[in-house]
Amino acid sequence: MGRLIAIDYGTKRTGLAVTDTLQIIATGLTTVPTHTLFDFLKNYFEKEPVDSVIIGLPKQTNNQPSENMKNVKVFANKLAKLYSDMDIIFYDERYTSVMAHKAMLEGGLKKKARSNKALVDEISAVILLQSYMESRQYNNHKQT
Repeated sequence: MGRLIAIDYGTKRTGLAVTDTLQIIATGLTTVPTHTLFDFLKNYFEKEPVDSVIIGLPKQTNNQPSENMKNVKVFANKLAKLYSDMDIIFYDERYTSVMAHKAMLEGGLKKKARSNKALVDEISAVILLQSYMESRQYNNHKQT
């Protein structure tokens, strides 16, 4: 079984999270400058088996696409062409940044650490991946 990788795509930085090979635990992987994202993913995919890529779907609170949606779609289309054998799944990423800030605050991080945007992006990717895994588990139990 391969890993799941979550991508919190941004125009400047992209947060990444990954599961273990049993797809049980989501952990932060890193944050990379977006212009290096394809190189990073290529290297990662060569080293690790990945079953699915979970891409955060940027929506506004009214369920309308956010301004970053067009960038995410361009990225996802290019990724799908390069890795046609890999599942690409979109998952709602609303509130992940808010939840990341809250988790950092509750975790006791100092104000300087909480203002680290790269860390926020990575934690947002973890929350995205964990939420996806929980919904998948819920939907599997609901169907049985």
